[in-house]
Amino acid sequence: MALVDVEIIIERSKIPRSIEKFLHEANIRTEDYLNHSRVRPGGFVPSDFVAAYYALRAVVQHNLAPGRLFCEWGSGFGVVASLASQLGFDACGIEIEESLVDAARDLADAHYLPVEFALGSYIPEGANEASGGDFDLEGFVQDDGANDAYDELQIGLDEFDVVFCYPWPSEEDATGRLFDYCAAEGALLLTYTQLDDVRIRRKEGDPEDLY
Repeated sequence: MALVDVEIIIERSKIPRSIEKFLHEANIRTEDYLNHSRVRPGGFVPSDFVAAYYALRAVVQHNLAPGRLFCEWGSGFGVVASLASQLGFDACGIEIEESLVDAARDLADAHYLPVEFALGSYIPEGANEASGGDFDLEGFVQDDGANDAYDELQIGLDEFDVVFCYPWPSEEDATGRLFDYCAAEGALLLTYTQLDDVRIRRKEGDPEDLY
C-alpha cells in the first residue's frame, strides 16, 4: 500500500457566519486553556483551524471521501472534529490528555454538535508491536491499563474514511506509516504541516493491485 497526495485547489472563500462564531469561541477557549492550565509542556499546540476548515470543505465539495466517518487524532479541544461535524461528517476525536477531552466535550456540547471524544492513544492496541515498533510516537503511546480509545468509540481505525492529525515535525513520517499500516484502502489522511497548510493523502494499493 502507499499514501498518494491528492492534488486539488483549496478555495479560501468567505467562511459562513455560524463557523466564524464557532471558531471565535474555540479560539477564546484554547487561549484561556493555554494561559491557565498545567498541561505538560508542548502537550497541546493548536493547528490552524481555518486552514483545516477549508481543507475539509474541499474534501466535501470534491466528494473525495469514501464515506462520512471522521476521526481527529490528538484532538485537543476537538475543534477540527467539530468543524467536520458541521460539514456533515460523523465525527469523533481521540486525545491522550484527559483535561483536553473534557474541554472538547464542553465545546461541542455548547454548540449542540454530536461529536464523540475518547481518552487514549490513537495508536491501536497492539499495532506498534505488530509493526516492529514503527509507530513509537513519543507522547501518544498509552500507558498500561489506559483506555482503548477505539474500543470506547466502538469503531476501528480501518473503518474511518477521513483522519486529521497535527503531528510534530519529527513524527510526521511515523504518523503516515501508522495510517498506511492500519487504515482502509481509499481512506484520506489530512495533516497540518510545517508549511502552515493541510496536506491531503489517500491510501491506495500497489499499482498491480489496482487492476
